[in-house]
Amino acid sequence: MTVLELRQYTLHPGRRDELITLFEREFVEAQEELGARVVGTFRDVTDPDRFVWIRAFDDMASRHAALTGFYGGPVWMRHRDAANATMIHFDDVLLLEAVGDGFSATSRAAIGKGRRGPSRVLAVVWTGGGAEPDTATVERLLGVTPVLARTAPYVNDYPALPVRDEQAVVWFASYTWAGEAAAAQERLAAHPLGQEPGLEVLELEPTARSALR
Repeated sequence: MTVLELRQYTLHPGRRDELITLFEREFVEAQEELGARVVGTFRDVTDPDRFVWIRAFDDMASRHAALTGFYGGPVWMRHRDAANATMIHFDDVLLLEAVGDGFSATSRAAIGKGRRGPSRVLAVVWTGGGAEPDTATVERLLGVTPVLARTAPYVNDYPALPVRDEQAVVWFASYTWAGEAAAAQERLAAHPLGQEPGLEVLELEPTARSALR
């Protein structure tokens, strides 16, 4: 299994690139050395003050150890004031469990190795209270093979970082260029699934160091 966090931060106006620069310079290797894999880092295309990122852990025990080590360690202590100064809210977090191989090194459909340019990632987030959307239908509308994750059936054992208390399903889809993502969004919007109140589509632009592109 793989445990994932989908993290959405609301930032003070005009400070997103400041946080991204700090994050990519100081926080990627510092977390990965402790077992937290930074899968993707993104600018939200529709919101200039939102930073979105994904990190992965082998299991909940690895997550607890990595978070304890990082947030109690010297790198975060040295830079936390600068990072926190850019943020308004940092508690929009879904704790998920990947279905299948997730964002593993062998998941070529998910990780665009060496891919550069105006690529896009769509995160289709469903938190509706009814029946879960049919995955085959979502995949057909997206037009690519997504990585699927559902709310992890575990208690958040690192309460200093809260997570949303709701059931969610998320499909992560990667596109070579922005036009492909736009076409997928049009297909979703034209389908009854796109009208469901519990469905949100995040259009994400990978930052320079994002593995997921």
